[in-house]
Amino acid sequence: MSLDDHAPSIGILANPAAGRDIRRLVAQASVFPIAEKRNMITRLFSSLGEIGVKTVYMMSDGNGIADRIRHALETPLPSGQTWPRIVFLDMPIEDRAVDTLVAVEKMVEHGVGGIIVLGGDGTHRLVASRAGDVPITALSTGTNNVFPAMREATIAGLAAGLVAMGQVPVTAGAIRNKVLRIDVNGIETDLALVDLCTSTELWVGSRALWRAEGLDQLFLSFAEADAIGLSSIGGLLRPVARAAEGGLWLNLADPATAPIVIAAPLAPGLMINIGIEEVHDLHPGEAINLRAERGVVALDGERELEFSQNDKLVVRLEWDGPLTLDISKVMIYAAENELLKRKNAN
Repeated sequence: MSLDDHAPSIGILANPAAGRDIRRLVAQASVFPIAEKRNMITRLFSSLGEIGVKTVYMMSDGNGIADRIRHALETPLPSGQTWPRIVFLDMPIEDRAVDTLVAVEKMVEHGVGGIIVLGGDGTHRLVASRAGDVPITALSTGTNNVFPAMREATIAGLAAGLVAMGQVPVTAGAIRNKVLRIDVNGIETDLALVDLCTSTELWVGSRALWRAEGLDQLFLSFAEADAIGLSSIGGLLRPVARAAEGGLWLNLADPATAPIVIAAPLAPGLMINIGIEEVHDLHPGEAINLRAERGVVALDGERELEFSQNDKLVVRLEWDGPLTLDISKVMIYAAENELLKRKNAN
């Protein structure tokens, strides 16, 4: 480990594929361009440099983000700006989810004081599975976004930098999140940050879940009435806040015969009628056996696990999820403690 590894540092993970899944084809979902992700990252550099962060660790990619950042580093900086040293992680690139997992593990090994994530729910789920207690700054650049928020990168960089530098305590600016954990045959296998849904369809196929056919059970860590995606089903029926102790568990049914039907926005511009048979409160630590004998499990809107009648799947809601920065709380703390007040040189 070098001396620089002991200096305040940040990880930035930008998923080049976020916002480019099948939902942009079947609905009216927007594409989040590589150029804007690059611009967001350079705005992060400017605010992180202002705060005093010395090093930023990033993942390379085969889709153009890293190349554009390298080009930006070769261009003279705007007057008055100082950027951190940018280090691209030494790791193989496969342009698959494993890249994110390996990159986060390496960032944690380098001792980063925070990880800024540009992506959707699926990207943040992967980061959360490896970040431990390193606080995540969640920025939305995906298609269906419930967990991350649309925030200006400049402000997000200030907040993440203030915490990484120790000027704002983690306890004053970060919150703990609920997660849905799934056990397969007694082994904890994966997690979801927002929603876990089972389908009786027998193949993973296109990973993004955007149709109602085959949906069987839906588990939600929280459900906001103004959300999009699977969690909107619960949010439009019985809203549950992120800070609420428990979540929701819904048994779904054919809307032609179900006692309850909700018109839910499963993707931007895509309203689908969803039939609901039963609604239950989901309590922390409660183990729920899945009722389908075979099918697939979608985690945060993406099909991930296939299972058969020989498998036993159990879902639990736990309060041991990732730490995420509350940007507003961090910036209020900074204002109240005059952390960005600068003395006049004159």
